[in-house]
Amino acid sequence: MTWKILTENDDIIYRSSVRPASSGFDVNRRLESVEGETGSSSLPVFVRSRHLDSCSDQSEFVMPTINFEDLIGRTFLLPPNTKGERHRVRVTKPLIETSSDKPNLIQDLKFILDVGDGISEDIVTYNELMEYIQKEEERTLDPEQLFRYTRIIGHQGPLNQDDPHYKGSNYNVLVEWDTGETTYEPLSVIAKDDPVTCAVYAKENNLLDERGWRRFKRFVKTHKRLIRNVKRNKIKHSRHNIKYMFGYQIPRDYEEAMELDRKNGNTKWKEAIDLELKQIDDYQTFKDIGKAELDQKGQVKNTPEGYKKIRVHLVFAVKHDGRHKTRLVADGHLTRNNTEGAYSGVVSLRSLRIIMFLSELNTLKLWGADIGNAYLEAFTEEKIFIVAGPEFGDRKGHILIISKALYGLRTSGARWHDRLFDVMRDMGFTPSKNDPYIWMRPSKDGKVYEYIAVYVDDLAIAAIDPAEICQTLRDKFKFKLKGDGPLEYHLGCGYWRDPDGTLVADPKKYIEKMMEWYESEFGEKPKKMKTPLEPGDHPEIDDSPECDEKDQSRYLTMIGQLQWLIALGRFDVFCATMTMSKFRPAPKEGHISRLKRMYGYVLETRTAAIRFRTAEPNYDDIEVPQHDWMRTVYGNVKETIPQDIPEPRGKPVVTTSYVDANLYHDVVTGKAVTAVLHLLNQTPVDWYSKKQGTVETATFGSEFSAARTATDQIVDLRNTLRYLGVPIKEKSYLFGDNKSVVTNATIPTSVLSKRHHALSYHRVREAVASGFLLFHWIDGKRNPADILSKHWTFVSVFPMLKSLLLWRGETKDIKDVPAVGDQDKAN
Repeated sequence: MTWKILTENDDIIYRSSVRPASSGFDVNRRLESVEGETGSSSLPVFVRSRHLDSCSDQSEFVMPTINFEDLIGRTFLLPPNTKGERHRVRVTKPLIETSSDKPNLIQDLKFILDVGDGISEDIVTYNELMEYIQKEEERTLDPEQLFRYTRIIGHQGPLNQDDPHYKGSNYNVLVEWDTGETTYEPLSVIAKDDPVTCAVYAKENNLLDERGWRRFKRFVKTHKRLIRNVKRNKIKHSRHNIKYMFGYQIPRDYEEAMELDRKNGNTKWKEAIDLELKQIDDYQTFKDIGKAELDQKGQVKNTPEGYKKIRVHLVFAVKHDGRHKTRLVADGHLTRNNTEGAYSGVVSLRSLRIIMFLSELNTLKLWGADIGNAYLEAFTEEKIFIVAGPEFGDRKGHILIISKALYGLRTSGARWHDRLFDVMRDMGFTPSKNDPYIWMRPSKDGKVYEYIAVYVDDLAIAAIDPAEICQTLRDKFKFKLKGDGPLEYHLGCGYWRDPDGTLVADPKKYIEKMMEWYESEFGEKPKKMKTPLEPGDHPEIDDSPECDEKDQSRYLTMIGQLQWLIALGRFDVFCATMTMSKFRPAPKEGHISRLKRMYGYVLETRTAAIRFRTAEPNYDDIEVPQHDWMRTVYGNVKETIPQDIPEPRGKPVVTTSYVDANLYHDVVTGKAVTAVLHLLNQTPVDWYSKKQGTVETATFGSEFSAARTATDQIVDLRNTLRYLGVPIKEKSYLFGDNKSVVTNATIPTSVLSKRHHALSYHRVREAVASGFLLFHWIDGKRNPADILSKHWTFVSVFPMLKSLLLWRGETKDIKDVPAVGDQDKAN
């Protein structure tokens, strides 16, 4: 007998693909073997487990136990059906098939799926389920990524009641969700919930005059009104649509969390809520003053005098390993605006690199620590209360006065800043005047300074005994520290040591996340490249079509990822990223293709990292010119040294900077690019690449403008070090590859030929005349600032990249490449 099965979704299943679901060992032999179905147990064993060797009977072997509860409630996307629809399904319960004469093998494990309509079910094997879940996790790289309704991509109709596709409306629309699902839904249903998206689709497909679509005309009367409605609609759906993270549905409130627990047959969300509230109670965040008395309008009659009622809400999330997390957040927008500072600041990444360099230079120990629930360590000054909801259990309906700086309040960041300020002062630390989020104090022997760099609640500690500092924070100030110990990972960057002991700041983990995101978005890995952009490329004259909305969103994400990668130390992509950032408002297809190329370059050079080399550079062969500046406009000028700097302690530091300019970098605006690279001893600590503010008609002008920028940054760097108590050598070294600029800046008798260069000209010359800046010429082929100023060839910059980012060990051991600091020998 020949037969077929027609499902409720109009999918056809052929007889040759069907077997009884009652037995895992009654195999359909007409199908190719798939994972989860085996027809014979007599297959030869090619690889034997060592556990099997100790068993005389293979049937006695027991597979490892699998916790089925961890899979219940997970969701994932099925492949498209014959109509092009994709459905999100949920794992409801396991179906374990066993028999007395068959072992409980992995092939026996199956799971029942809810297809989403509450009626249809499906069955998958354990291996199939694991494959689906793995693909779902690859889609959800960013832990904060949320999925929501996006757009309408097609329609059916007009339909009548006799049509098999009729669902109660004359038209069906094919809806694409951010979950990846695409389903046909009745137009009447979608229009009721989201008329703006329907109006946009109708306008784009010339349907506004058709019956059934005319109702949407009022939303698109003017272009301005349409744009306003679209923006409002996005906000609405971002708040109310169903969201998923790593395959789990995310509840929108407490009631939905309890409903999901009931539906999944577990208590994961309840446990996460109870844990969050327990931690909050441990900090004595609320003061319970009894039951709230409500009037007929639901207003609190026994409001504490001088206090304002606000609300709180729960924020839910799932981590990549399936852990359910909850955070109680106050609705701070209901309070009055704060006229004082409301934020807890963060240390700059440049300052953080300097602290790490000083730790290596002065042989301090480098530790990291995270202060748990940092805001709750501080008291709030706001007079506010809540009426407890059902999540508070027995306290439901009670008036709870908020006494701690609960997350979400306008002033919580500032109160945490005040609390930490008092703690640091009590421990003998004072904030640096150059960066107030670096705290410093003299060591007990008085030879060096110890430092703590603060990034909200993340601490980087450089001290002789950081363990003692952490213990003091625990015992005396009752901070709950997490992850305290030798620094291994901080702000997206990993830290480890080369075989010779050199500290390495390695963004490899962040790069791996970038590549995972790329593969999940584009379905493939980026093609490896040797350079970020083609040499001499000018993306500003790209005439390809503009990107669609999805690629525009991707473009913004890619630029953001690259910018953070630069902050973590990959300055070799700075110039390309700076160039491509210009097109964020309206990127073209050619622009996003260039970003893909840049991702390919990052993948190819993923091992590049900053190494903290503390040996002083060798400048013995550089001739220091002896000029008399007394008979110039600068006279007996001296470097201005702040009078309130702390006493210098520790080993001295030499600052080295490289500067370059790329004339006519942008052929549309005619602007050049300024590039500067700063090193402490042999360690890169700061970098700069930016288009100049004015158009220069010759290399001389652009190079002098770049030299002025470099000079200003050198002055700032020297003062930063002074305010950190660092002894610095008398001279800072600035290297440039334009002989004319170097000559005019260093010889007293030179004459200014163009008045519009006057400010740059005199700024650099005054610094040279004061004696703290030595401006020296080097061959352009040996100037690492080229990496930051132009789109280069791999051959031209590889020797410098190798020295700065790729070489393990001492740079003096690199063959045929001058070590950083040996530039004069290279010439």
